[in-house]
Amino acid sequence: MTTTKTTNLLYWIFTGLFAAFMLMSAIPDIAVMQLAVDGFKEMGLPKALVPFLGVAKLLGVFAILFPGFPRIREWAYAGLIFDIIGAMYLIICSGKSAENWAPIFLPLILGFLSYAYYHKKLKSTF
Repeated sequence: MTTTKTTNLLYWIFTGLFAAFMLMSAIPDIAVMQLAVDGFKEMGLPKALVPFLGVAKLLGVFAILFPGFPRIREWAYAGLIFDIIGAMYLIICSGKSAENWAPIFLPLILGFLSYAYYHKKLKSTF
């Protein structure tokens, strides 16, 4: 495989996995499922924030998956990463053990890799 093909393949692998994680976390929020409401309550957040963040995550997933609007894509990456870091921080502050927040590192790493390969892909097309 050429470098461009490898970059493109890795970009789509990391982006697909990152998008899947974020979509799976958005669905319970959009549906205002009790699990999501309880999680927000444990972190001291209001129930009204649950569907708002779910829709924001869903829009972010669309923005990173569909071509065009590069500035919106940049904002979407930032928003999704801030969402993950904020969730980790709030879970840690709520006194939960590492087993509750450590798994969040996986989507965080995937998000950073997706973003890095997005820029690598952009450079390789010019």
